[in-house]
Amino acid sequence: MIVYVRLLKESFSFAINALRNNKLRTLLSLLGVTIGIFSIIAVLAAVDSLDRKIKKDIGSLDNSSVFVFKYCFGPTDVPDWKMEQFPDVSYDEYKMLKNELTDVQTVCFQFYAGRENVKFESKTISSIAVIPCTYEFSDIEKLDFKEGRFFSEQESNTGANAVVIGYEIAKSLFDGLSPIGKDVRLYGQRFKVVGVLKKVGDRMISFGSNPDTTIYPTVNRIRSLFGDNAEKFTPIIIIKPAKTIDDETLKAQITQKLRNYRGIKTGQDDNFFINFLKGATEMIDQTIGFMNMIGWIIAGFSLLVGGFGIANIMFVSVKERTNLIGIQKSLGAKNKFILLQFLFEAIILSVFGGIIGIFLVWLIALLLTNALDFEFVLSFWNITLGAGLAAFIGLISGILPAISAARLDPVEAIRSGM
Repeated sequence: MIVYVRLLKESFSFAINALRNNKLRTLLSLLGVTIGIFSIIAVLAAVDSLDRKIKKDIGSLDNSSVFVFKYCFGPTDVPDWKMEQFPDVSYDEYKMLKNELTDVQTVCFQFYAGRENVKFESKTISSIAVIPCTYEFSDIEKLDFKEGRFFSEQESNTGANAVVIGYEIAKSLFDGLSPIGKDVRLYGQRFKVVGVLKKVGDRMISFGSNPDTTIYPTVNRIRSLFGDNAEKFTPIIIIKPAKTIDDETLKAQITQKLRNYRGIKTGQDDNFFINFLKGATEMIDQTIGFMNMIGWIIAGFSLLVGGFGIANIMFVSVKERTNLIGIQKSLGAKNKFILLQFLFEAIILSVFGGIIGIFLVWLIALLLTNALDFEFVLSFWNITLGAGLAAFIGLISGILPAISAARLDPVEAIRSGM
């Protein structure tokens, strides 16, 4: 064990000397490894950061959620004009599904609504997203509260004038005051604030509006004001399935219940769509995976060049130290000792280049995080991967030079070095 520690120490010393004595040659050789590791880790860090941001943005909504309404999230063979003729889902259908579906955790009814103005005393803020919904909405979308609560089942069913408001709405209208219990005006009506959400921040991808600038009134209060057929609202039923049921079984159950309720005959097409949020997130995951693959391909070419650079410098190192190799072997050094000596040196040189590449990624990530409203994350896993790849490139690149050094005849090596 002591021999190998000493061997590693000597190899490290030789690597340092190579850096000192042949700065330009070593720098050019290590440049390929540095660029390769930089490329891979930069791409992985960027993709990881993007993936984390996207999942954080869409993470407020349960990935298993199912959306039932007249439109389709993805591509469909149904033409737009035909979809427009489909009937909207109704509040009665929401109650029917809630009562008759057995393998679900909860069912929610909401309106997709346009943006509106919200007032408090003399202050007004415009273009605020409005999501009228039933009380189950808080069980489907993960809402974190700064103050107060979501409206109760009783408030939801009776159509109470209760609302929950987002962080930015509270900040703009109340300017540090507690909004709980105070009235705001929406659609010309008074609504009492029962809850204020915590700040979410900007989102890159969002299924729906940003909670910071959203107000949530009870859907039955809005139904009492505008009825069920107002063109400004698109009703939707959101279902959170039980973990024990698979997608196809749930889809079949919902389809059967709705077809029976609507009196759709056998052979007639469905006049509604069942949209799985999981499909959208899987598409995002595929995109992220494709970006990772492209990054690996691009960086792979850089690593190949870097490997040739390390191999080149090691062949030169063997040539320069031929006489020393001969002396070592004549004094009893075994082939394995010589092999490991040059192999360790190649790995150390390559890891130097990798560390520089990782440091550059960290520096750029730090600068971009401070300059942009986006957190670039260089994870411990990516750092470990970068160092491991650098060591692997050094190992592969140093094998042939190390073997050629180990096979040198001691007499010929001493003679050629004189």
